[in-house]
Amino acid sequence: MPPMNTVISVIDDDPSMSRMLQRVIRAAGFDVVRFTSAEDFLNSAAPDESACLILDVNLPGMSGMDLQQHLNAAGRQIPIIFISGQADETIKRRVLEKGAAGFFNKPFSIDSLLATVRDLPALALS
Repeated sequence: MPPMNTVISVIDDDPSMSRMLQRVIRAAGFDVVRFTSAEDFLNSAAPDESACLILDVNLPGMSGMDLQQHLNAAGRQIPIIFISGQADETIKRRVLEKGAAGFFNKPFSIDSLLATVRDLPALALS
């Protein structure tokens, strides 16, 4: 069971994907907040409260890769699991080299995504 008040932030501009992720992550016992853009995420309290980000690579405005770079430059150590429907191996390699905790191409296995979330050291699950 996840620790109390474990917040997972989902940042994806596709409403159906975002809602689906919210449902399955909540069903797994986590609190979830959703955002449609990186800017909305940054302008909220979520950067200070999130135990993990599930982040789309391609977003309007600031991309997922740009958000990762911004968080890294600011010294924020939030684990990021990227999802993408259009990413190539170069993008995958780049985000993993910059510290991403995982990368999933859409469509992906929900069970695999949840296993990656549960395995994050930042969540300290037992």
